Amino acid sequence: MSRLARRVLHSVCLLSLSAALPTETTAQTDPYLQLRLRMVEEQIERRGVRRHSVVEAMKQVPRHMFMPEAYREDAYADGPQPIGDGQTISQPYIVALMTELLELDGDEKVLEIGTGSGYQAAVLSLLARDVYTIEIRAKLAETARLTLEELGYDNIHYRVGDGYAGWVEEAPFDAIIVTAAPVEVPQTLVDQLKIGARMVVPVGRYFQDLQVITRTEDGVQTEFAGGVRFVPMITDGD
Repeated sequence: MSRLARRVLHSVCLLSLSAALPTETTAQTDPYLQLRLRMVEEQIERRGVRRHSVVEAMKQVPRHMFMPEAYREDAYADGPQPIGDGQTISQPYIVALMTELLELDGDEKVLEIGTGSGYQAAVLSLLARDVYTIEIRAKLAETARLTLEELGYDNIHYRVGDGYAGWVEEAPFDAIIVTAAPVEVPQTLVDQLKIGARMVVPVGRYFQDLQVITRTEDGVQTEFAGGVRFVPMITDGD
């Protein structure tokens, strides 16, 4: 059985088990479950995220485990939350929206720029064959790696480095997601997309436009998915 098949089977078993358990027992094994399900219903589905695989992934990934203990009570609130080092874990709806915009089918090789807490990588890992994630802050990258490995996400590859450079050795990618905001779309990342592949990226200095960049034989096509606000994307020189 392939690794993807094992993950799918594991996910189905978890969902079936949760459905079969009495509410009291489920609450004891995962005290945040009801908050997470309410988050998905009220913050994600009601705002128009419809892709079934994305909705199920958002139900499964324990967002609170990617936050410092002092902030875990707010893990399922409707907004970004601090994770240390001046960084944040993105609003749940934005994570779901950006993931949906990638249009993943399960066999993709995805590059993530900005590992941050590791939460977005966890969601992607349930929806893609392999996730390659880059974080410029070494301490943040190590904390995320330890959390993801402890939770059993085994198809994620890590690098500490400058996201503007991408991951040339593993290119081209079926999809790229950027979770910090460059002032302009990095051409180095566009060049690492397969023809026909998508990159979802917030672009702008203070307030950003969420852009969906599709690489074509002749260049790129750009769609706009609304206004967002992310921390700036930095380079080694910053």
